[in-house]
Amino acid sequence: MPAGMRVGVLTGGGDCPGLNAVLRAATRKGISVHQHEILGFRSGWLGPVEGLTTPLTLDRVEDILSRGGTILGSSRTNPYKIDDGIARLKATLAEHRVDALIAIGGEDTLGVAEQLTHDGVPVVGVPKTIDNDLDATDYTFGFDTAVHIATEAIDRLRTTAESHHRALVVEVMGRHAGWIALHSGLAGGANVILVPEQPFSVERVCEWVEQRFERQYAPIIVVAEGAVPEGGKELLVTGERDAFGHVRLGGVGTWLADEIARRTGKESRAVVLGHVQRGGTPTAYDRVLATRFGLHAIDAITEGDFGKMVALRGTDIVRVPLSEATARLKTVPLERYAEAEVLFG
Repeated sequence: MPAGMRVGVLTGGGDCPGLNAVLRAATRKGISVHQHEILGFRSGWLGPVEGLTTPLTLDRVEDILSRGGTILGSSRTNPYKIDDGIARLKATLAEHRVDALIAIGGEDTLGVAEQLTHDGVPVVGVPKTIDNDLDATDYTFGFDTAVHIATEAIDRLRTTAESHHRALVVEVMGRHAGWIALHSGLAGGANVILVPEQPFSVERVCEWVEQRFERQYAPIIVVAEGAVPEGGKELLVTGERDAFGHVRLGGVGTWLADEIARRTGKESRAVVLGHVQRGGTPTAYDRVLATRFGLHAIDAITEGDFGKMVALRGTDIVRVPLSEATARLKTVPLERYAEAEVLFG
């Protein structure tokens, strides 16, 4: 593939610390090394559908490494759910003479990218999600920052829980995968960790809570938003579905805190971290990983190696087929959860 291409880049799905580091790295190497032009598409997949563009220049990305969120904006747009969406997307790429796209996102954004490769659009993917649930890569950027924020919150909540002799339930993000709950719970010394992969017994949780109180300590329970009680189902904020068929989960923390109070007679409170986990400056680890992903993604574009996603394997950045990355979610293995369970109570 010759140098001097025009490369489009977009950020889709939920925002995530480290997105701007990818944009910075891809832009700097794309312009300085490969003599490409870099064109940003705003608001995720809505950008190429609606023609929402902004040039990415060296000056534009100069001071964005430490900034959270994404300077391009994002959305949960699915062009395959829009009338003539793919035709409009291709027309935009032709109008702006875009030779190839870098799509930065999670399962939904990269799922669209994978479909587009079959429809003749040259795409390279970059894995982004705080949930760390994308297959074919050991870690996604954004996850380390989310775990760090959740762990700090658990540390802070522990002191107030001990002061008031309360049980505190901390609800973290994690629709189908409990990686944030598992890692932040382990790092924060939680007494109970509940993940979507393993239905939980409310009775057993209450036993762990009472064990903790018997030792004159206040229990901390970390629960992923997608965790479900045995025989129960996910708790929804709303039954409405987005363009990718997802409902909004939430409320399991409050429900569980009420159950603990009712069954044990102990005062219990719930704290929902919500979008706090997505915001703010990325950790050093996420800045480095995101930067490496951006550098390797622009190289893949230059070499014409489309239909691939850059991925972390061990300490190396490799390329894997988008189809492999989006085939299934990477969930917490039950043996990993069992390792943590011995610390409960």
